[in-house]
Amino acid sequence: MSRNKQLRNLSLSGPYLFWIIGGTLIPLVMMLWYGLTADDGSFTLANVLAIGEPGHAKALGQALLYSAISTVICFLLAFPLAVILRKSKMGVKGFILFVFILPMWMNFLLRTMAWQVLLEKGGVINGVLTWMGLPRMRLINTPGAIIMGMVYDFLPFMIMPLYNVMSKIENSVIEAAKDLGASDWQVLYKVLLPLSVPGIVSGVTMVFVPALTTFVISNMLGGGKIFLIGNVIEHEFTVGDNWHLGAGLSLVMMVFILISMAFIAKFDKNGEGNLI
Repeated sequence: MSRNKQLRNLSLSGPYLFWIIGGTLIPLVMMLWYGLTADDGSFTLANVLAIGEPGHAKALGQALLYSAISTVICFLLAFPLAVILRKSKMGVKGFILFVFILPMWMNFLLRTMAWQVLLEKGGVINGVLTWMGLPRMRLINTPGAIIMGMVYDFLPFMIMPLYNVMSKIENSVIEAAKDLGASDWQVLYKVLLPLSVPGIVSGVTMVFVPALTTFVISNMLGGGKIFLIGNVIEHEFTVGDNWHLGAGLSLVMMVFILISMAFIAKFDKNGEGNLI
């Protein structure tokens, strides 16, 4: 490659390199610095090991539980829908995808605030129950409200990878299985399910990780009464003014991100589970 071509390629990649360095590498280095140092600048692992403290461990445990439940619910909803989409005609398929993608065009905070209106004591759902002569229910500021918010906000990230993978499965594979005597149920769990593993892994990762680290949903739908690990980290940065502890706990969260990346690298080597 000539020197002029190398310089041209470097100049073209300049904006990308600037974005990666300024938006990723520098913040990561700062987080490592704050997370692995004390107030006097000395090296310490205390900020990272603080995850073992009772309050932080409880917040992490709750976050893991809620994110796991919401991920399972998203999968149970998304997998049948992906099967239906695979069989649907192009017009119907496009309309269904449009319905699920449309809310993503709205601001994340506004979508969560909408659930506040629906779930609060004098909200829409309790209004309907009262109109039907049924007693009001305590919906807001509960674990169920948080999980419901997670499912609503992150469900499209489970649907799209599953649909993307299933749409690539040849009809001849399904027909061959049926010719060999497989029932519809056997085709589902012996053919479609195994072939959808890349999409499942990608979808689980894209739902579980943001659900694990979120603090907006638990703040708004939990009323600040249910602290997840994301709330603890956000509190340390904004209220506690302890960036060292906040960064140390964030480094623990990065472990889960690295684990998820390892799973994707193992089960989706060809990138079949991408959103598009």
